[in-house]
Amino acid sequence: MIDNELDKKERVNPFFLPYDTPHDTVPFDRITLADYEEAMMEGIRRDDEEIEKIINNPDEPTFDNTIIPEDEVKGRKHYYDLLSRVESVFFNMLSAETCDEMDALAQKMSPILTKHNNDVSLNPKIFERVKYVYEHHRELTPEENCLLEKSYEGFVRSGALLDEAGKDKLRKLTEEASMLSLQFSQNVLKENKAYTLHLTDEKQLDGLPDTAREAAHEAAKEHDLEGWVITLDAPSYSPFMMYSTQRELRQELFMARNTLCIKDNDTNNLELCKRLINLRREIAQLLGYDTFADYVMKHRMATTVENVYKLLNDLIEAYKPKAIEERKEIETLAKELEGNDFKMEPWDVAYYSQLLKKKKYDLDPEMLRPYLELNNVIKGVFGLATRLYGITFKENKEIPVYHPDVKPYEVYDKDGSYLAVLYVDFYPRKGKRDGAWMTEFQGQWIERDGTNIRPHASLVMNFSKPTKDKPALLRLGEVETFLHEFGHSLHGIFANTRFESLSGTNVWWDFVELPSQFMENFAVEKDFLRTFAFHYQTGEPMPDELIEKVIASRNYGAAMACLRQVSFGLLDMAYYTCKDEFTDDIIPFEKQAWAPAIIDEQRMDTCMTVQFSHIMAGGYAAGYYSYKWAEVLDADAFSVFKKEGIFNQEVAQRFRDNVLSRGGTEHPMALYKRFRGQEPTIDALKERDGLTKA
Repeated sequence: MIDNELDKKERVNPFFLPYDTPHDTVPFDRITLADYEEAMMEGIRRDDEEIEKIINNPDEPTFDNTIIPEDEVKGRKHYYDLLSRVESVFFNMLSAETCDEMDALAQKMSPILTKHNNDVSLNPKIFERVKYVYEHHRELTPEENCLLEKSYEGFVRSGALLDEAGKDKLRKLTEEASMLSLQFSQNVLKENKAYTLHLTDEKQLDGLPDTAREAAHEAAKEHDLEGWVITLDAPSYSPFMMYSTQRELRQELFMARNTLCIKDNDTNNLELCKRLINLRREIAQLLGYDTFADYVMKHRMATTVENVYKLLNDLIEAYKPKAIEERKEIETLAKELEGNDFKMEPWDVAYYSQLLKKKKYDLDPEMLRPYLELNNVIKGVFGLATRLYGITFKENKEIPVYHPDVKPYEVYDKDGSYLAVLYVDFYPRKGKRDGAWMTEFQGQWIERDGTNIRPHASLVMNFSKPTKDKPALLRLGEVETFLHEFGHSLHGIFANTRFESLSGTNVWWDFVELPSQFMENFAVEKDFLRTFAFHYQTGEPMPDELIEKVIASRNYGAAMACLRQVSFGLLDMAYYTCKDEFTDDIIPFEKQAWAPAIIDEQRMDTCMTVQFSHIMAGGYAAGYYSYKWAEVLDADAFSVFKKEGIFNQEVAQRFRDNVLSRGGTEHPMALYKRFRGQEPTIDALKERDGLTKA
């Protein structure tokens, strides 16, 4: 007991010390829950000290004594900055490895952290110095000029020009919005993880492939139940909806997924969403914009709301006729099998769509799984980066991780120099939100002494887990997801800019999806599949016949998939182009907002908005169109590789030099044109999706 008490007294919060780990990676094995609050509060105190130093500097404000130090504090981008260190870990864990105690701490600290951000953004003395530099600066490099513009605009867009009453109001609005965004995410995660479909009769598994049955059995064990368990996590939910012959169970699962957070309980998000929409509108109008979307477009490639709607409407015009044909073809097959009186419901579409795909192309996605074993896929995806860019990956088990599932890799450049750390986290678990994302525990920047601080990137996904008898065998869609998030990580890994706030993925949000969606193109390329798609038992390569079926079916359902994304974009824009107080009921508003892109009969007992984390809590508010905007770019960019060779290293180097390594140091269109030689058109996208021929 005495020794334990002594240990407690002598223990120092690991955030306060040099990490003393490979590449200064986060010492997850030494961090306790109690360390976060202590370190955040001390980090705020140290930030305040640095701010006072900038304010009290008697010298004339310059780029070097004001903008760079302010960027290091306001953006918390200094290498040894305490608040940056602890926040990067805490908020990443809140998504990947949370618990009730961590959720409670987030609720406690969120308003404190938001207040601190406001204290910096609304500090008139700092803004006075920044404004002076903005108006009287020396000759700057393009990157320095971008930082100055971002710094000045950041203050203005955060309320620096408001009077004191306006600043007080903005503080209240932003603090409330921060809290509600956090609550929204926590509600979705709680509801998602609370649901299970417990099956005890093997007949209830009819139609499910062996991989899904085995995964359901393993899930039951994890829940201390007999039989089988289906969850709302994608690797469990999607195969059940595609293959289960049990229509009533498909309906139950569909309704569970699509009624999250609209029940009469304390995780209902309906009123919370209305308040978030209004808070963002009020913030934008306080800052002088008509709508929140107008506020957002100021720093987007689209530039105006009208341009966003033009893109979405052009896509509807181009894709809707084809989507209606696709939908009708599925329904025709369903009636052939079930009778003319059969009415296809939302929980039937994936099931009969899969049957039609098998009929048309003799292809069942389950046929691909044995050739898509996760370790081979990792070798294939990493090998693709090696072939394109010459970089290599080496697992380093000495790097601490936050969960046994996580694998840490060192990344080396083609000259053998150290480039980055990359964590990969593949499987669903209780404290992990659904979906897939790329994040960072440390970004890239160059210190004042010339030291190039390299990034620590992380890929977090929810893939099919290994079972007792089989390794993790992926769906092709999961391979595409891996490639997508890996593309984001390459954007971070190749970052080579002076300022972290401009490096890697710190770009305009309708440009950030270009590197990720670009990588997805490789998933159905024969020459890429041949590098890693080997049968997990026999080692035999995926047969050419099967690859040809994959390629032949690549555009199956492309128009319906496009309209789905467009519908989300329409919904997002409808909320955030509101000029007046939003008072509508969420569900009917949702159905009307996306109606132009909907080809099915709509149900009034389901709701997407209340679980649409991207636009309510994930930073894509008034920005979901970005996926389709970037898809035009990625199709156009990949057309260059298709012409010059998909593994062409010269083209890849040009893409790395002009897009992946430059971050937000120039206007994104300037970067893209330097790679491509011209602005993109929609032609390559339409050709890729089978709407036009080459």
